[in-house]
Amino acid sequence: MTNVRIGVMYDRDWAPEGLPEFARRAEALGVDDLWVVEDLGWNGGVSAAAVALGATERLRVGIGITPAPLRSPALLAMELATLARVFPGRLVAGIGHGVREWMVQVGVAPRSPLALLEETITSVRALLRGERVELTGREVRLDGVELVHAPTEVPPVVAGVVRPRSLELSGRVADGTLIAEGHGPRDLEHIRELTAKGGATADHTLTVFAFACVGDDPGEVARTLRPHTEGHGAWLGRPQEEVFTVSGDAGRAADAVRALAGAGADTVVLRFVGEGPLRQLEAVLEAWRAPAV
Repeated sequence: MTNVRIGVMYDRDWAPEGLPEFARRAEALGVDDLWVVEDLGWNGGVSAAAVALGATERLRVGIGITPAPLRSPALLAMELATLARVFPGRLVAGIGHGVREWMVQVGVAPRSPLALLEETITSVRALLRGERVELTGREVRLDGVELVHAPTEVPPVVAGVVRPRSLELSGRVADGTLIAEGHGPRDLEHIRELTAKGGATADHTLTVFAFACVGDDPGEVARTLRPHTEGHGAWLGRPQEEVFTVSGDAGRAADAVRALAGAGADTVVLRFVGEGPLRQLEAVLEAWRAPAV
């Protein structure tokens, strides 16, 4: 449990010009990861990752996630390889289905989302390993593509997925699985079972996003979280009160991170809501590092 990584999300609603300073301050607090988001109409994931990497020296930066339908696998591999060459060992690349409605909105919804994700992840990983890729798939076609500047240290490629068949797919083809906000310790056991069913081995990582709000007033914390947990609960198909959060005072929040770690999370990424996200992050980290009594 002590080896779990703690990350922080740069929320999609925060303006991109604030990212460099946020990344530097998060790094100074000693957080392990910073994760950026690529949702339609918000910020670009690869460019945001480049900004965060360039502003920091140690921080690992995750992209959570690039929607496969929006990205040519060849171009995505080229972009990731560039970052991995310049910032070796500091990148995690998340790829997912993308929100179906958004993919329809821009005219890129695939005939088979599962096939597209599998073929994208498989080909991107092969390209990043420096292989020459020949693929005539259901959704992806690559005719002898190879990277000239393949990474010297290949970044992990993780699948950002939710549904059972997609979790099995992740276990089969990805280096790890990225789990959306709202999933708690009880969910992680089932998720591990599904990725293992797909073929995941012990080194298949599990990264968990979590809504977070830290404060000493329980009522204010609940009110701050409610708009986020209600909307997300509807998306997950579960009641608002069953949407897992890292919340409460700093000690309770740290205990929630420990619970996720105990259930199998390798990385917990906190998506702070409310005022002072870096102040909240600092409080959680202090409580996390405090010796047990």
